[in-house]
Amino acid sequence: MIYKTNIRPAWVVLVLLMLFTLAFTLVKTSDTAPGKPSQAEEEKPSRVDLSGFKNATENENCLKCHGQSKYTYENPESKKTVTKRMYGELVLSRDVFYVSNHRGFKCTDCHSEDYGTFPHAGNLRMEAKANCIDCHGGDEKYAKFKFEQIETEFQASVHSEKHSADFTCWMCHNAHTYKINARTNENLKETITYDNMICLNCHGDLKNYQLLTDKAKPNILSKHEWLPNQASHFTNVRCIECHAKNDDTLVVAHHIMPKKMAVRKCESCHSKNSILYASLYKHKVSENIQKEGIIKGLLMGDATTIGPDKSNTLNYISLAIFALTILVIMIHAALRIKK
Repeated sequence: MIYKTNIRPAWVVLVLLMLFTLAFTLVKTSDTAPGKPSQAEEEKPSRVDLSGFKNATENENCLKCHGQSKYTYENPESKKTVTKRMYGELVLSRDVFYVSNHRGFKCTDCHSEDYGTFPHAGNLRMEAKANCIDCHGGDEKYAKFKFEQIETEFQASVHSEKHSADFTCWMCHNAHTYKINARTNENLKETITYDNMICLNCHGDLKNYQLLTDKAKPNILSKHEWLPNQASHFTNVRCIECHAKNDDTLVVAHHIMPKKMAVRKCESCHSKNSILYASLYKHKVSENIQKEGIIKGLLMGDATTIGPDKSNTLNYISLAIFALTILVIMIHAALRIKK
């Protein structure tokens, strides 16, 4: 008697196992950001090389004092060299400044040239600070950032309406440290942390908060006690997704709404029409489409963006394929035993 080997069931099992392996690989890929190492992994230079920075020579005249915790000068009366501590808020890190968006400007582009004389005249502290629109408004070079539209949104925001001229751009954006590319970073966590820290700089710091109001410091946790899974939301979603009027034509929305108008419906984010697509994930989706093509890009975008962190689309697919594989193997084994 000649026995023929039935290989069809084996091929079915092999194909299903291959599909399961592929799905599992996609899940791991979606969970792990490829490419550049995180900021924590990168070695930071201990000393900034100033040779490649425009106006660095002029700026060092300021940073030789304002770039460190203490400074020295010669007292013209006693002819002695005096060492003093620099006031903490006036100390500027070179490492931070030379990666900021304003690193190419001279200090005196924004500050009076009278600061070139030491000791500085006391009335210089009263000089008006330029707003973003004062320098960037109407300039074609910066047109893509839409500063005029940002200014309009800001004027309509609760910050401007309540505090008028007292609330300036610098309340949120320090001109010496501002770094817009943090918002288009491939590492979404860094983008979220960067933007949320801007809000928490006032709403989480009583000293800054009470510069504009005598109200007690708000307890952010108790104010958001209605929000399920607080920790996940706070670390995976920016404050402005719920507290700003969304505008997908801007990098970041500036129309901060009153608290009574804040988003409180889960489906606003956890749905196919998620507001996150027009804000937080806008760059992520467009990058996926450019890299992977429109079909795969949109599919992968859906798998990694819906919800406070990501959806479990691929996880469910892989589990379904795994369960189906086990079922087929069990049925095949049962049929073989029965024969």
